Amino acid sequence: MALAIHFQELLQEGVVEDQSDLARLSHVTQPRITQIMNLLLLAPEIQEEILHLPKVSEGKDPIHEKLLRPIAAEVSFLKQHETWNSIRQIYIATR
Repeated sequence: MALAIHFQELLQEGVVEDQSDLARLSHVTQPRITQIMNLLLLAPEIQEEILHLPKVSEGKDPIHEKLLRPIAAEVSFLKQHETWNSIRQIYIATR
């Protein structure tokens, strides 16, 4: 999430011209940049929660970009919140 926000700032400030520039500079594919940038389609409250999740000290983070894709693809913030709430419960249960 923080990376998506940082990339957006670079675009807005004109540091990079477009997402293709971001991909080249980040050494990732254009589709991967799109996946990262699509996190900005999440409801602002969800973005905020993701930014403030505690760091994972061991193992894999149960909340990851691929898990968030279907939520970001949902246009309705209400539906995003419903799905996020169920995912958040899984996250809490794994801690």
